[in-house]
Amino acid sequence: MRKMSAVLLSSVFLMALFCVVSVAPAFAYGGHSKNPPPKKDALLLVTFGTSVQSAQKSFEHIEKKMQAAFPNTDIRWAYTSQIIRRKLAGEGKMIDSPEIALARLMDEGYREVTLQSLHILPGAEFHALNSNARKFEEMRGGIRKIRIGYPLLMDNKSMDQVLEVAFKSIIPDERKAEDAVVFMGHGSHHPADAIYSAMMYKAQKRDPNCFVGTVEGSPTFEEILDQLKARGVKKAYLIPFMTVAGDHSINDMSGKDPDSWESQLKKAGIKAVPVLHGLAEYDGVVDVWIQRLKASRERQHRGK
Repeated sequence: MRKMSAVLLSSVFLMALFCVVSVAPAFAYGGHSKNPPPKKDALLLVTFGTSVQSAQKSFEHIEKKMQAAFPNTDIRWAYTSQIIRRKLAGEGKMIDSPEIALARLMDEGYREVTLQSLHILPGAEFHALNSNARKFEEMRGGIRKIRIGYPLLMDNKSMDQVLEVAFKSIIPDERKAEDAVVFMGHGSHHPADAIYSAMMYKAQKRDPNCFVGTVEGSPTFEEILDQLKARGVKKAYLIPFMTVAGDHSINDMSGKDPDSWESQLKKAGIKAVPVLHGLAEYDGVVDVWIQRLKASRERQHRGK
């Protein structure tokens, strides 16, 4: 009798142990033992945005080159401009903010995200972006690692690289030495706005008739116009110094509005030649971002 009881007790213990071992994995995965493994890596491209359809070719060019450089990485987009996102939403085109895009990636199970800023300067938007993105690393069960790729112009090296592209590929070949070249930047109220002045200093060391102005910062167009008049310039090429040739390029730089740079040049007796191509339409400019991304990933891989 005692022997039978011992056998029965052993059988019950083994059955209980089997149940615990069998059920434990289900609890470990929230009751879903067939969940797919977490996705490894995504690249989130973040830009101010544009609602100008013709300017989209800059973004298409960026994505094509990024996908070629990182073939096994999923690419997503986000716009920092709420005004642009709302305008596009009214047209039935939904674009996420960086925060919503990161939340989606986290919800979809991505463990690592590289966020690449497509802004020109490390201004207020970039600093807000960097601060908010870092919060997603602090969430339990969220994104394990977020890498931040810096904007286009961060140091002397990147400024020299972009100017090299400008003089080789962006400035039209038919431009003569006596013709001026005026790049239009957006400008910022952030201290990073000083980069535009640094760019003009560097540009004029290569070519005294090359200028960099801004819509909302410094140098102003009025300052540049005074210099063009003083030099007796008769012709000036107007070129966007922005990721895309969007609203500012079409209306503030060129166009018939009396306040446009083109109209003001004509009023001063200077022939204006607008070149409506964004910086991101040029391979060499996008390559600066790609080189920075590759370096960032290599540092991460080495644990530095």
